[in-house]
Amino acid sequence: MSVSLKYAVVERERRFLVASLPEGVVETRDILDRYVTGTRLRLREVRMADGTVQRKLGHKVRLADSPAEVACTNLYLDDDEWKRLEVLPARTLRKRRHLVHRNGLVVAVDEHEDGTLVAEIDDRDQPSAEIPAWLDVLEDVSADERWTGAALAR
Repeated sequence: MSVSLKYAVVERERRFLVASLPEGVVETRDILDRYVTGTRLRLREVRMADGTVQRKLGHKVRLADSPAEVACTNLYLDDDEWKRLEVLPARTLRKRRHLVHRNGLVVAVDEHEDGTLVAEIDDRDQPSAEIPAWLDVLEDVSADERWTGAALAR
């Protein structure tokens, strides 16, 4: 069965394990991801620093054999929709996302509960191999399945 990508946004993300949080954090958000068992669906709850909450249902489709390129479709949910869907069996992942703006680049650095830091750079339509010198990279894990959100969820 083929999947229509008519409303999807293509994400081309590079992921890196980093040793430290870089300077330039402009925003921090707490994220709860619920990967619905047996599906490609993810429920995400984002708590902003100002106390507002955003909830959405995401659907991700791989475009290649690598987790680095996916087509993503999101629907924003109200409180009642969230309550109905959050009871579905799922594996969860909690993280704090730090958004870093430096030298015209936006990098999301996810701080996991165990302290691990994973930086993501979304290249969108401009694939790049450049890694900013200010990002303290330990390892490129872009093609490593173990570092996808679904694999890290428990």
